[in-house]
Amino acid sequence: MDGFDEQARQPAPPVTFTGRKTVVAAAVAVVLIAGALLIRPARTGDDARPPGPSERAAAAVGMGAPAAAVDLTALVADREKWVAAHADDDASWAVLGSAYLEQARRTAGSGWYPKAEKALKRSLEVRPAEKGNFDAMTGMGTLANARRDFGTAKKWGELVRAQAPRRWTAYPVLVDAYTGLGDYKAAQKAMERLQELREGLPAHLRAAQVYRDRGWREDAVVSLEQAAGAAKAPAEKAYVLFRLGELAFERGDAAEALLQQEAALRTDPAQAEALGGRARALAALGRGGEAVRDYRLALGRTPAPLLTLELGELLDSLGRPEEARVQYEALSVLAARGTADGVDEAVVLGLFEADHGDAQAAVVRLSAEWERHKSVQVADALGWALHRTGEDTAALEHAKKATDLGLRSADFAYHRAMIERGLGDEAAARRHLQEALRTNPGFSPLRGPLAKEALASVGQPSAGGPENMQPRTPWVAPELPKPNPPKPKPQPKAPEAKPSPSAR
Repeated sequence: MDGFDEQARQPAPPVTFTGRKTVVAAAVAVVLIAGALLIRPARTGDDARPPGPSERAAAAVGMGAPAAAVDLTALVADREKWVAAHADDDASWAVLGSAYLEQARRTAGSGWYPKAEKALKRSLEVRPAEKGNFDAMTGMGTLANARRDFGTAKKWGELVRAQAPRRWTAYPVLVDAYTGLGDYKAAQKAMERLQELREGLPAHLRAAQVYRDRGWREDAVVSLEQAAGAAKAPAEKAYVLFRLGELAFERGDAAEALLQQEAALRTDPAQAEALGGRARALAALGRGGEAVRDYRLALGRTPAPLLTLELGELLDSLGRPEEARVQYEALSVLAARGTADGVDEAVVLGLFEADHGDAQAAVVRLSAEWERHKSVQVADALGWALHRTGEDTAALEHAKKATDLGLRSADFAYHRAMIERGLGDEAAARRHLQEALRTNPGFSPLRGPLAKEALASVGQPSAGGPENMQPRTPWVAPELPKPNPPKPKPQPKAPEAKPSPSAR
């Protein structure tokens, strides 16, 4: 063994090549390299380095998926610099427009929309729609959906579909447009076509949206879980977790919603939408101070009118009306800014005016919106505004349109219940108040307690209800007549034996 150890400690002999061996080795290497090039020539895109921030963001934007904030900033800077020197690059203009749209989604800043429109229109000037500029056309449809101009979005989506029926990017635009217009059957057909053409994150997200609108919560959750499996980047996973948290909140599971939103924030700390979702869950759990903190943090990143309204109502419920009034004033400023940038804020403004302002102005605003977009959200808001002006008969018609499709919304059920109570239909009001509190008892820090008070005032059903339909004496099984015994079946007669020949 000592001999082996001694040999192991000796250095390996150097490898030497004679002149002949060197020539042979070089020749073999040349042959191998030439053969490899014949099999697969080198390409300019060959690069072992991982994609950079702008490349990652461009890939996400092209797929219609969420992009990381840092990557998105890099993409915008890169494409702005490029198009400044290459003004006729239609593809880069389309990518830049889509990047602006993703910035608008992440920041809730309506100022990105005019910039996106300018970039996309420039792309269409260089390469018109007639020549198949599908990326810019799809971007224009996405922009119209983001501004809630669903009729225009439908036109762009259908134009792409007419020119290229198998181009999958047209169908997310159509799903969102049909949903906003209230054509839920068409939205479902577009979603199914998208699934046929391309499985993946965009298809799963749209499927979850369609299933939620139809009231199929379990299917929506399954679709979002599939989206989580298809998500690759942290920004994509965080967005799916945010959506799962919103579904959990809508079904009244505030604790689960809180877990999902916190997971989204751990995955992508820049996910401001999850901050708003966490604030909703904290408010429903009775943690008002923490909810106010999260609302303020979310609004510092994404000054969205809906979040501003929710924070104002939370402050009102906490007995802080002066702070609430500041939020209501900020809501009007944000909505006016969005309107100037082409964004339709009619639903949020209508609900705000109905509860905290001029209800008649809300009716006028929402009636005009109903002419354009017949979605369940507009129907609910218009019905509530009509109720606040005392027009309960007309209000009930719109409330039914909002609730009869199947969407399980505690807000919708509460609005309908209060309208029915105004009409004197206490039985229907009781049923829908119970539905609202069963669906999500913490649906609103302001209206949730009002729903409980209304249910208590409606009381129990009057005499003659189900409790008075029970028999006064215990039930006794009646004595039934015994069945007659079956008659015996006649037996077949045995055949007569024939006489044998000997007997004759």
